[in-house]
Amino acid sequence: MNVRRGMIANRWSDAECAAWVAKAGDDPADRALAERVYSSRIIGADPDLVMHGGGNTSIKVTRRDLFGDEFRVLHVKGSGWDLDALRAPGLPGVRLTPLDRLRDLDALSDEAMVNVQRSNLLDSTAPNPSVETLLHAWLPQTFVDHTHATPFLVLANLPDAEKIAREIFGDRLAVVPYIMPGFALAKAAAEAYAANPHVEGLLLLNHGHFTWGETARESYDKVVQHTNEVARHLSLYEPTSLGEQRPTDAVLLADLRGALGKAAGDDAPMPVLALRNGPEVMAFLDRPDVTDLATRGVASPDHVIRIKGWPLVLSQEDLAAGRVGIDAAIARYRDAYVAYFDRQSRRIAGKTMLAPLPQLAWVLGVGLVGIGATAAAASVAADLGEQNMRVRAVGEDAGGFCPIGEDDLFDMEYWSLEQAKLGRDKAPELAGHIVAVTGAAGAIGAATARAFAAKGASVLLLDRDLDGLERLHAELGGRHASVLLDVTNENAGKTLVAEALAAFGGLDILVSNAGAATSGALLDLEDETLRDAFELNFFAHHRLAVEAARLMIRQGQGGQILFNLSKQAINPGRDFGAYGLPKATTMFLMRQLALELGGEGIRVNGINADRIRSGLLTDDFIASRAKSRGLDEISYMAGNLLQREVEARHVAEGFVALALSKRTTAHVLTVDGGNIEAALR
Repeated sequence: MNVRRGMIANRWSDAECAAWVAKAGDDPADRALAERVYSSRIIGADPDLVMHGGGNTSIKVTRRDLFGDEFRVLHVKGSGWDLDALRAPGLPGVRLTPLDRLRDLDALSDEAMVNVQRSNLLDSTAPNPSVETLLHAWLPQTFVDHTHATPFLVLANLPDAEKIAREIFGDRLAVVPYIMPGFALAKAAAEAYAANPHVEGLLLLNHGHFTWGETARESYDKVVQHTNEVARHLSLYEPTSLGEQRPTDAVLLADLRGALGKAAGDDAPMPVLALRNGPEVMAFLDRPDVTDLATRGVASPDHVIRIKGWPLVLSQEDLAAGRVGIDAAIARYRDAYVAYFDRQSRRIAGKTMLAPLPQLAWVLGVGLVGIGATAAAASVAADLGEQNMRVRAVGEDAGGFCPIGEDDLFDMEYWSLEQAKLGRDKAPELAGHIVAVTGAAGAIGAATARAFAAKGASVLLLDRDLDGLERLHAELGGRHASVLLDVTNENAGKTLVAEALAAFGGLDILVSNAGAATSGALLDLEDETLRDAFELNFFAHHRLAVEAARLMIRQGQGGQILFNLSKQAINPGRDFGAYGLPKATTMFLMRQLALELGGEGIRVNGINADRIRSGLLTDDFIASRAKSRGLDEISYMAGNLLQREVEARHVAEGFVALALSKRTTAHVLTVDGGNIEAALR
């Protein structure tokens, strides 16, 4: 992620805004909502304004009901939507009059507030409106924007934040003391505005920034202007490339990942890791006060849900002790977290403890590591970790980084609205698993990658076909990774491991799929042709499997290696000896590795597939074979006991089934529709 420290660019474009509005049709409310969508997206496009679900925006419009009667509506960002990808459905409409009446109450629980908001949705299927809906509702302006801009987070966490805000803005911003989001904060903010209705916005201490306007541009311009005024005052001008990585001993990530997996327990997958070690990160980790800063909390209260209240700090001494040192550091973290929960449980009973393990690590001399159940969660943790580093460093040097204390931190982390979600969403079966697929651009490889991605795995795509690789990566999305790789290269195994570590912090499953069929009678084959066939269809599998196994052993939490075999390994076909010989050897390799790796908890299995539209079996080849046998193409492809064509997706399903078969190893699963001659005996 490349983030700029300093001045925020104004991204407003009248032409782009007009294009959004034009697509909304003729209804004035829909056109205004389209303007709201556009300005929300340009706010979300700048990570120095909001990150990963942070911030929210709203608009007040007039609509008509089924009877033609007018009523006021607040459209406000809904749960589960990020501003940079916002569309109209992500701004659920809530009837405004019932929200206004709530202001007369002295108190309102979070649960009751959510119930009122949902009860007044225009669309009962819409997502929950933001927890800060009432704050938006009780400000009178048409457009309201709430951001967590990095400069404002620095300002909001300074010990004399209100004084400095007055120096920067005079009386143009009202200052609201820290209150947890919800009814009480909304009342305090509304009262602060009512005390001086000429203010341009709000500074919420330890939290963020609000602006407003009668047009989307008026409010957005204030977001940019106010943020730059703070940046200028704090001398936040220098550009920094935070995403640039420097070389490191990435195998340390395997140690960390394995240790975290061990601490989580046998039934939990190891986490995915995201390393950041650009120049600013490394400079921060070299600070003499880095250990003290680790204990100070988070830059914005909502960050605690993603990165917990403090990071795991791994010192050079911890690293020098190897896995033992990392295990001990994680144990200390877990003990400290349990003690924190026990202290707070005496203050607020009835809470269910979250996993007492870190979601962010500061590895001194190595970098910052985001930790998550998925690649997306790890990346989010790393992004927020970088922002927290910047806020800590600049704030401490500008007078002190003083965020909310432990009680408030616990209240946010164990918010009743968050606790209610526990156990509600079941994670996909392979969430947290890292899967490498070779030959990913081919029919079977691509189908296999899709199948594992659909089960929640983070997939590393490897192939020598750059165009095919890029197409598949674009299809699956940015939370996966791809690498151009010729598996016959003598360093292919080491490259695979290095790329898996760099992308995700480790590897759980290798699908060694790449291969190609060489045809011709053995008596007519040149030695070089046969050797090339062995390089691709045996030695490449061997290299990749050996290096993957070494990484899995280092992680210490098991793993699986899956080979794409062939019926040629069992039932040779005429003129396919150069293909069947290495495939038969690879099947023996599978069984030998299963024998040698079983004690490490590493399972080794294979798929015996036949007559799949991929590689040699092109449309022209199928047409030729069918014609020579006096069959149509459909009948030829369905030439099995089930009389149904076997497709690449069926092979992919077989690989996934083996991955989920926790007590199966040294097994060959046949996916050919039934071919007695190729059946294993």
